[in-house]
Amino acid sequence: MAAGQRLPSKRALAAQLSISTITVEAAYGQLADEGYIQPRPRSGYFVSPIAAPLAPAPARPEPKAPATPVTPAWFADFADSAAATEDFPFSVWAKIYRETLASRAEALLTRAPAAGVEPLRQAIADHLWSFRGLAVSPGQIVIGPGAEYLYSLLVRLFGTANLFGLEDPGYDKIGKVYAACGAKCAFLPLDEDGVRPDAIRCQQASIVHISPSHHFPTGIIMPIRRRYELLAWADEAPGRYLIEDDYDSEFRLTGRPIPTLFGIDTAGRVIYLNTFSRSLAATVRLSYMVLPPALLRDFRARLGFFSSAVSNFEQYPLAEFIRQGHFEKHINRMRTKYRKRRSQLLAAIRQSPLGKKAQVIEAGSGLHFLLRFDTDQSDDDLTARFQRQGLNLAPLARYYQSPPPASAAHTFLINYAAVKSEIIEEAVRRMAACLEI
Repeated sequence: MAAGQRLPSKRALAAQLSISTITVEAAYGQLADEGYIQPRPRSGYFVSPIAAPLAPAPARPEPKAPATPVTPAWFADFADSAAATEDFPFSVWAKIYRETLASRAEALLTRAPAAGVEPLRQAIADHLWSFRGLAVSPGQIVIGPGAEYLYSLLVRLFGTANLFGLEDPGYDKIGKVYAACGAKCAFLPLDEDGVRPDAIRCQQASIVHISPSHHFPTGIIMPIRRRYELLAWADEAPGRYLIEDDYDSEFRLTGRPIPTLFGIDTAGRVIYLNTFSRSLAATVRLSYMVLPPALLRDFRARLGFFSSAVSNFEQYPLAEFIRQGHFEKHINRMRTKYRKRRSQLLAAIRQSPLGKKAQVIEAGSGLHFLLRFDTDQSDDDLTARFQRQGLNLAPLARYYQSPPPASAAHTFLINYAAVKSEIIEEAVRRMAACLEI
């Protein structure tokens, strides 16, 4: 029908099609609502003018099976830092989840504040006091769905005019997230004690993201002297802050946990950040940061209108999991398990031909160490050989933004959290075969 053409009356069309006038009235009303026809009082319905010709309705696609991402089936994946799925306390978590659904129905359906629900923030504050000796109030804690989300909040909080200083080498996703949020980044070289204050001043960074208790990937533990140097740098001028990424502090396997930078900060220049993705499971997308009081006021003023990005159905069960002591028990159990796995792996390396052709570089902290091979093969050749043997290893040089130093050559990360104990000896044997020893 052409634009402006009058449609049959509802009674006439109903009679022509032998259907109810109510059906015709509903159809005309839908066409009018969508703008295809126009009703005119006492005149009827007329076709609306449409500028573009109507495209034919697309054919419904045939249903297809969802595409499954293809991931290599490694015999041993030493590049993956995720915990093994069988280590997650499913039975305890399921029990707490059911109890939460039964007892917290109203709270679960009540909108949470931007920083997260109070019971979870209180549970985290209690945990930080007992485990890290940090006296923080629940109000200082901000919950987020993963560390990347918290990074983006910090960019919004500080603004894109600030230059973010990042460790080099370091976890490359951090810089990618900051850059995707519009922040400018500078990569700061390290020495044997961590980030150098002179490098920060040279780059003129104002926000510095560091992992002082166990640097990724080198494993450096920042000594107290360097920590105070960084705090002094932050206190030299307003607007300077340190982001302390304490991503795997729960798994220091020798001695007591290293005290936090946040704990010795008296000027309110340190933001403490941690995640449950490393301690529970990679898919538990819950992280938190602790803001100093001055920044907390800024957060509430600038970002307090945000809704909490984490579902209450995740926050309340985790709060109970921590409050009832299950998180501490899980950490203690996993620390014992990882300590045994680490000892088994180190013993297998020492007792194999690798013992004379590889140097272990580690500080008894976290869930990875470095292995430097005595070989003339390039990192690319070694990586390809490892992969042909079903071994996934990441070279240290991959984590540098600047050209890696010569000392980084032939050095690979060994993440052992998800490597099963029963394959360790065979994995080390295959590793040695790649070096033709």
